[in-house]
Amino acid sequence: MNIENLLSLPTPCYVIDEEALIRNLEVLQYVEQQTGCHVLLAQKAFSAYHVYPLIAKYISGTTASGLFEAQLAYEEMPDRQIHVYSPAYKDADFEKLLTMCDHIVFNSFSQWKHFRKIAQQYPDVQFGLRINPEYSEIGTDIYNPCFTNSRLGITPANFEGNELDGISGLHFHTMCEQGAETLERTLKVVEEKFGSYLHRMKWLNLGGGHHITKPGYNVDLLISCIRHIRKTYGVEVYIEPGEAVALNAGYLVASVLDTLRNNMDIAITDTSAACHMPDVLEMPYRPYIVGSEMPSVLPYTYRLGAPTCLAGDIIGDYSFEKPLQKGDKLVFTDMAIYSMVKNNTFNGMPLPSVYLLQSDGSLKLLKQFGYADFKSRL
Repeated sequence: MNIENLLSLPTPCYVIDEEALIRNLEVLQYVEQQTGCHVLLAQKAFSAYHVYPLIAKYISGTTASGLFEAQLAYEEMPDRQIHVYSPAYKDADFEKLLTMCDHIVFNSFSQWKHFRKIAQQYPDVQFGLRINPEYSEIGTDIYNPCFTNSRLGITPANFEGNELDGISGLHFHTMCEQGAETLERTLKVVEEKFGSYLHRMKWLNLGGGHHITKPGYNVDLLISCIRHIRKTYGVEVYIEPGEAVALNAGYLVASVLDTLRNNMDIAITDTSAACHMPDVLEMPYRPYIVGSEMPSVLPYTYRLGAPTCLAGDIIGDYSFEKPLQKGDKLVFTDMAIYSMVKNNTFNGMPLPSVYLLQSDGSLKLLKQFGYADFKSRL
């Protein structure tokens, strides 16, 4: 990809890389073709609906975490499957979801019992339960659905096997940016604790967190795991990656506004970790900048910070071949996922525009924001 194309753009802006997106989708489509499973886009990671028609050519549909995501999929990716899961549903929202979704997953038997009567009036909708196998290899509690006292999913001790009439599937989500080896180990626990119920089901949803399109991911092992579940229990299998759909398929382009010094060189950019890439502070992680290295590797090291009043709004420390100057452009990579869906206007920060870098190399403006977008959120 020619980075020069991006340096002409007004900043800050996100850029979705169409070719990279297609490469990811081809891998996911291959998994579908080899296993007969259904791959669903988890919109919580990537909801850029302008490319939903492209995504729909490769995979089976979407998953939603509530009414608005479900409605977005219903409007922008019609004729594809829509699955929804929420820890709890509002009554008014649930009635609307019944008219849009193919699968609705409940977090508890109490929710299932509460909505069962109205659910039975929609024979075309399938209903499932989220299970908690009490096994996860995620080390950070904030991302671990199985940490102690988790609110997510039904544990074996609380599973009411006599209340499954009308339930056609089970769902678990215990992974985050992990490989097929983790899935293989997790499935053994799921089968041990819930296998007797799987024989009564029509489908099993393996959730998200599968790093399928990351270089080095063992796609063959994933295929083997899915085939095993289908053969052993006679169920349809769903997986719902979010990150894998748009991994390394986007950029955030920013400009240097000023440089200063306080024991080290500092550069103020027109982008914000807190506002435009919140996972830098929440995860945390260090995004890569094209042409940069770790601190002190190249001659000039800078701490990159935002123009907000938040003292900790620091993107990170980076080294460069040349001194940074006002007006220099910085290209952050892997900025399609968990960026646009999580950004905010704290401190009155403008939302970045959204561009599509098309396969022919041209750039298309998809969305532009202004003061009205800031004011309308308050």
